[in-house]
Amino acid sequence: MTATDTTPAPQGAVAAPAAPVVPIQTRSERPTSFEPADFGVPTGREVNWRLSDVRRLAPLFVDEETETGDPGIDYGVEALVERGLLVESNGLDAPVRGEIFRPEDVISAIAWKRSENALHVRLPEGKEQPEPVIARLHGTGADRHANGHIIIEAMPGSIGTIVLHHSGSARYAQNLEIIVREGARLTVISVQDWQDDTVHAATHQAVVGDGAFLKHMVVSFGGGVVRVNPSMRLAGHRAEGEMYGLSFADAGQHIESQVFMFHEGTDTRGNVLYKGALQGIGARSVWVGDVLIGRGATGTDSYEKNQNLVLTDGARADSIPNLEIQTGDIAGAGHASATGRFDDEQLFYLESRGIDEEEARRLVVIGFLMEIVQKIGVPEIEERLAEAIEEELRRGAGLAPATKAGA
Repeated sequence: MTATDTTPAPQGAVAAPAAPVVPIQTRSERPTSFEPADFGVPTGREVNWRLSDVRRLAPLFVDEETETGDPGIDYGVEALVERGLLVESNGLDAPVRGEIFRPEDVISAIAWKRSENALHVRLPEGKEQPEPVIARLHGTGADRHANGHIIIEAMPGSIGTIVLHHSGSARYAQNLEIIVREGARLTVISVQDWQDDTVHAATHQAVVGDGAFLKHMVVSFGGGVVRVNPSMRLAGHRAEGEMYGLSFADAGQHIESQVFMFHEGTDTRGNVLYKGALQGIGARSVWVGDVLIGRGATGTDSYEKNQNLVLTDGARADSIPNLEIQTGDIAGAGHASATGRFDDEQLFYLESRGIDEEEARRLVVIGFLMEIVQKIGVPEIEERLAEAIEEELRRGAGLAPATKAGA
């Protein structure tokens, strides 16, 4: 981070008025640091915190040693061990760690500092994993503070799917570093299936190399506060990236994603699609989408969209898409955002076919969300999410139409 000049003016001199401080608005210009003290404690007025639930996230702002004994998170990585995909990563200066990762906020910097050893998953060069690999991360209690750093590295020409499935109760700060090397094809799915007392904040950073492809998915259903902020840098020539998200917020839940896609290489292709549903008093979702097409990113084809379905009064969805283009030599770029209640025409169509109103509403919600579920490609996860959607809808049985859409 840039230090402030504190040299005093010469004796007798008249100090010039301080220049006004202009908040950094552009995602790509945010300062980074591995030292938590460089960020200070968020107040909620900062551009990257103003829509967050700072009060409930506050325990994660404290830089202190975690308790000895129970680490707070059980890493169920048996499937990774059986496939020989785990690599030893001890120490903050271990090979690969930090190759592309730079903390952008205090929580991420603390997680870096306090998780000396990383969970490093590596897909072997030129090999395809025949089945998805699921790592199960289970929280052992929301009163315990846990930090973690995870590296997923797809070697050149490798193909595979890695699923991080989070469950239980936790107070968990997580960094995820994703490196997709030349010609590799990788899918990473992060599922937040927490208990309602969980506070979870995660920073995902990915770089995609020449001719490589990354599909990144964030699925958040459980948890009191879940803040998963992914960024993807399409650095290589003809690099491709897809970023999908799915969330369902109930009463009192806060689910947030600040998404960043940076087109840096030439002839890159990117697509961002996040969908969310909300029901109940105090249900809140936040989505901020930033796409940057760099000066040298000629031939870029990019699109981002966020859609939210507000099912009841008292729920709020914030959706802010941003697009910055630094070159005119592109194939295409666009963004869109929509937040509202049920589509009356869809409901009328279903009811006119003899379907009662409650069932019609259920079908509309399922149809809206299943577009993302079907992109996962892992039957076990797809079935679990379909069940979770049904569970959420049963909780909000009746699904009264909202009279106000979220902001």
